[in-house]
Amino acid sequence: MTSLLVHPAALTVGGVDFLPGAAGWLIPALLFVVGVFGIIVPVLPGLVLCVASVGLWALDNGSSAAWWAFGIAVALYVAGVVLQVVLPGRRMKRDGVSNWALLSGVVGGIVGFFVIPVFGAPPGFVLGIFVYEFVRHQDLDRAWSATKAALRGVLHSMGIELATALAVAIVWVGGIIVAA
Repeated sequence: MTSLLVHPAALTVGGVDFLPGAAGWLIPALLFVVGVFGIIVPVLPGLVLCVASVGLWALDNGSSAAWWAFGIAVALYVAGVVLQVVLPGRRMKRDGVSNWALLSGVVGGIVGFFVIPVFGAPPGFVLGIFVYEFVRHQDLDRAWSATKAALRGVLHSMGIELATALAVAIVWVGGIIVAA
C-alpha cells in the first residue's frame, strides 16, 4: 500500500521524492505557463491549471504561507470566474446578443475545432454567431454587429481570465518569498 506523506521540503509517495529541490517550484511553474497558454488558446482549462500549479507547490512546500497563498489563489479564481461571466454577459445583453447566439457560437466553435483541429474553434465560434444572427434578423449588418459585440465580450472575458492569472502569479511569488 502506497502512502502519501507530505514533508515541508518534498512531495513523497511511498518513499519516492517526486519534486526534489528546484523541481518543487519548477514543475508547478511549467504547469502555470501551460495554464496561461490554455487561457490564450482555449483548449485547456487555463485558469484551473494556474491555480492547480499553486496547489501543487503548496503541497510540496507544506508551510502555512504556502497554503495561505493557495487559499488566496482559489479565492481569486472564484472571483475571476464570477467576473468573467457577469461583466461580459451584461455587456453582450446590452448590445443585443442573445443566449441562443452564444450557444450557436459554442456549437460552431466545437465543429470548427474538429474541422480545423485546435485553431478552428475561434473561427467556428464567430461563424456560428454570425449564421444564427443572420437567420434571426435577415440583415447582414445587424448580424455582423451582434457578432462583433459577442467577440468583444469573449475578448473581455479572456482579459479578465488573464488578469486573474496574473493576480494568482503575484500571490504565488509572494508565497514563495514568504515561505522561503
